[in-house]
Amino acid sequence: MMPQTSHAPGRICPACDGFAQAVIATGTRLRDGSRHTIPVNCPTCRGLGIIVRPLATAARTA
Repeated sequence: MMPQTSHAPGRICPACDGFAQAVIATGTRLRDGSRHTIPVNCPTCRGLGIIVRPLATAARTA
């Protein structure tokens, strides 16, 4: 029997539910007809999609 290693699951960010990065259309059109977009990160997890343990416990007590 082979030992199996498993890591503790990451804590998903409660603000973005793990979808930490989004692209928003500004409304401006480029020369080729496509829209100009800007990337935006979740301010809580800073674009990671997970939060570290101290932040998760601090959020629950506050």
